[in-house]
Amino acid sequence: MERWWLLLAMGVLYLKDFWRYRYLLYNLISRDFKLKYRRSILGVLWSVLNPLLMMLVMWAVFGALFPQVRGEGIDNFPMFLLCGQLLFNFFREATTLAMSSVLQSAPLLRKVYIPKYIFPLEKVCFGFVNCCFSFLALVLVMVCTRCPVHITLPLALYPLLTLFEFSLGVGLVLATLTVFFRDVIHMWEVFTTALMYFSAIFYDPIQMGGWVQTFIKFNPMYWYITGFRRAVIYGVGFNGNMVLMCGGCAALALGFGLLVFKKNQDKFVLYL
Repeated sequence: MERWWLLLAMGVLYLKDFWRYRYLLYNLISRDFKLKYRRSILGVLWSVLNPLLMMLVMWAVFGALFPQVRGEGIDNFPMFLLCGQLLFNFFREATTLAMSSVLQSAPLLRKVYIPKYIFPLEKVCFGFVNCCFSFLALVLVMVCTRCPVHITLPLALYPLLTLFEFSLGVGLVLATLTVFFRDVIHMWEVFTTALMYFSAIFYDPIQMGGWVQTFIKFNPMYWYITGFRRAVIYGVGFNGNMVLMCGGCAALALGFGLLVFKKNQDKFVLYL
């Protein structure tokens, strides 16, 4: 019980700091946004074209070359594929950027006092902004495939926002580990590549064997992607298990991330 009160108190303090440094957060996000698209001809349009082009490649590979992988039971395979791709890309981009955020901010941290968690938070927010632009690609595919707009569409915010919390928690842990062990950067790249194949992005777990289905359901990304698809593609609401898994994984990851980051942040200056 004491630990839960501690987490609640930490959350209140972080929210107060967040409001205090909101302008810094906005400026950091704006800076990263400008740097990403500087000297780019396509600019923000690339955030729409990239998921579309990647979807076409994966559609060609898994829809034409290996049709047995996706089976015949998936309706509107382009939408099925793009929904999984967008959410997983957000998780991978947000956590990868957050992982190196403290290291990259070392010169600034040596000069002025800024809460160190601001930097992982800013990177996850930046990844979320990019994800929101990418949803324009989802709208285009919905129109082209004549996917109906269901009344459950607003429910898609729940898996998306809980995925934001989950990514922030994982990002805080990775940012802490990277300060002490630089090899985490390379290991995480390999891990996310493997994770992609166990997140049910281009296949339905129902097609797999019993033990494989069970194994995939231990992956939190499966629940976020499946919940998003249920609301957007199939027009199905969430059951209690779906709500609990999405919210529970987000709360556990964020709570653990805050504890790890808070406990080790005073040591960062010795390793930067």
